[in-house]
Amino acid sequence: AAAMAAERSLAMATCTAPVNIAVIKYWGKRDTDLILPINSSLSVTLHQDQLKTTTTAAASRDFTEDRLWLNGKEADVGHPRVQACLREVRRLARKRRGSGEDTAALSLSYKIHIASENNFPTAAGLASSAAGYACLVSALARLYGVEEELSEVARRGSGSACRSMFGGFVQWQRGERPDGTDSLALQVAPETHWPELRVLVLVVSGEKKPVGSTAGMQTSVETSPLLKHRAEVVVPERLAQMMRHIRERDFEGFGQLAMRDSNQFHATCLDTFPPIFYLTDLSRHIIALAHRYNAHHGHTKVAYTFDAGPNAVIFALADTVAEFVEVVRRSFPPATNGDQFVRGLPVGSAALSQELVAAVVTEPLPGAVQYILHTKPGPGPQLVDDPSQHLLGADGLPRSRA
Repeated sequence: AAAMAAERSLAMATCTAPVNIAVIKYWGKRDTDLILPINSSLSVTLHQDQLKTTTTAAASRDFTEDRLWLNGKEADVGHPRVQACLREVRRLARKRRGSGEDTAALSLSYKIHIASENNFPTAAGLASSAAGYACLVSALARLYGVEEELSEVARRGSGSACRSMFGGFVQWQRGERPDGTDSLALQVAPETHWPELRVLVLVVSGEKKPVGSTAGMQTSVETSPLLKHRAEVVVPERLAQMMRHIRERDFEGFGQLAMRDSNQFHATCLDTFPPIFYLTDLSRHIIALAHRYNAHHGHTKVAYTFDAGPNAVIFALADTVAEFVEVVRRSFPPATNGDQFVRGLPVGSAALSQELVAAVVTEPLPGAVQYILHTKPGPGPQLVDDPSQHLLGADGLPRSRA
């Protein structure tokens, strides 16, 4: 049977992987080739029912070249970061075989076909590279029968991707070694640890970033003294605090620190020269709204964080979601898609008191928020067992998506 398996004309594996949102931000590399960060970071993995990448990797003796399809369109398989992931997984597979564990293993000389798709708009600024590379590495590892420390491999694709290799609450340890072997992700707590935690993504724009993260963060490293202070002095202390807040499920502490860290990250972008602007007027409106809402209630009920783009990610506990969604709906009345305004997990209806409306809802801005995605923390990458879910057909080409 082993000999037969080795002669299979086509081997295929499909995985899904999640998006993650950093609450202690990663910004800046100390090694751009190995993707080693200047500071540790901490994130929350989002549930794949709402946001996920699915990737199928196939290998066959019949393939004449490596090929890659993203969301149905052929893409450059020669991209250095894709190649780095391929090379690393193949290296681990070779190492495994050297120890003679698996003689029937797939030939490493076979060309490979990869198809990947997101169940969310790529341009929506929703950390698609993290999910994408975590998914690529998971599928390749499955294909080649590799089970090693995969977060280190995913990091070679996109820094934040190493954090998408685990569910729940995840730390990316900066590491000290120049070869990066200690720069990896660790789970701080599983997604089951804080069942009441919810996440609202306020999608304000599907536009591309003004400055890509890769270029932006290196300009910051080169020009921002504030970033150096942040990485060396501020983050180590915040990381320890944030892990404590998560362990204790202390939303007040967690929320305040998430907002402060987001604001400091964007301050380092302003401190970059020339300055980088990821937040828009609308982002600032949402920030002000969150502060008015919390002030009205006298404590932290919602907490915002923004990555390298204008979309807001809001953390809240489940019992706050309905009321805050109604506040957002009143502040940014949907232009046309009233029924499609809230997506993802169901949201109950809420009546707002006159006091709250008067204190919190100022000038409404119609149509400013495209939609709200309601989600929660979720697990790490998953293997898809059902062969009908493969993105590639028996011929190794993308299936036509109905």
